[in-house]
Amino acid sequence: MFVRIATAAALAVVLSSPTVARDYISIAGSSTVLPFATIVAERLGRGANQKTPVVESGGSSVGKKGVCDGIGTEFIDIGNASSRMKTAELEYCEKNGVKLTEIKVGYDGIVVANSKNGTPLKISLANLGKALTAEVAIGGKMVPNPYKKWSDIDPSLPDAAIRVYGPPTTSGTRASYAEIVNEKAYCKKDADAKAALKASGKKAKTCRAMRTDGAYVEAGEQDNLIVQKLQEDTNAYGIFGFSYLDQNSDTLQGAELSGVVPTFDAIAAGKYKASRALYFYVKHQHVGVVPGIEAYMTEWTKHWGDDGILADAGMIPMPDAERDEMADRMKNRPVLVAADLK
Repeated sequence: MFVRIATAAALAVVLSSPTVARDYISIAGSSTVLPFATIVAERLGRGANQKTPVVESGGSSVGKKGVCDGIGTEFIDIGNASSRMKTAELEYCEKNGVKLTEIKVGYDGIVVANSKNGTPLKISLANLGKALTAEVAIGGKMVPNPYKKWSDIDPSLPDAAIRVYGPPTTSGTRASYAEIVNEKAYCKKDADAKAALKASGKKAKTCRAMRTDGAYVEAGEQDNLIVQKLQEDTNAYGIFGFSYLDQNSDTLQGAELSGVVPTFDAIAAGKYKASRALYFYVKHQHVGVVPGIEAYMTEWTKHWGDDGILADAGMIPMPDAERDEMADRMKNRPVLVAADLK
């Protein structure tokens, strides 16, 4: 069982002892942040005195929980996430004595895409929510989603079965999608849904639940697997981060959501509403003990600009003021507290 160490000096001795020594940075979490974090890690690893950090996926929940699991080199140093840490997740950190700093690194769009050999999808955010949320408003009540075809929702939509591949519950992409599309666009703005929720006494958050009848298919944490399925199944659609669409634009096309096609410029300008921030969470107790954590953070600042390699890879850059704020956080590492998450 892991025993907490009372002082930073004692912690450094334990972490650097031969039994638990680790001379590289360990990072895990969001599949959306993965390609960007990998680029930064590889650039850092080009230095003569720095090993390339090991970056793994697993989902935002894995990244946030993993960095909070404990102190010691058997635990990761940095957790990546495409959904912000929740109060309960931070409480788990505090329970284990872990202190974190939250760093925002950029923005990303959540896209619905399909094969270019399939039917393009032009749909409102509200109707998209109606297609995939577990319960919909019919006859003044919230009932299990009965829609089998896209055209059942609106005759102008494809006369084809609703089949969408997407990430599991551990994914930040899924959490953000369910909040933006199912909850906010459908249940909070659709008049029938609002009335039915009020009549049933249910809250809009219940709309975040996705269908489990086969219309929505959990396809794992690796977005590349969803891309592969779409290339094989031209009648299906998939949900993933914009960078994966950008990297596969020769074979895939993004759905037009509420009149806006997912492009780098549309997301950066705020016109494309299905978008979210990207984060990493760095563990204070490992900084200065596991070599290179400070250098890794600094490496992000070299590439996250409007003309940087991360933008070329599909990440939407933050405005200058936000980049300055995050660079300052990297230097001073303020401790994340519950009040910051309000």
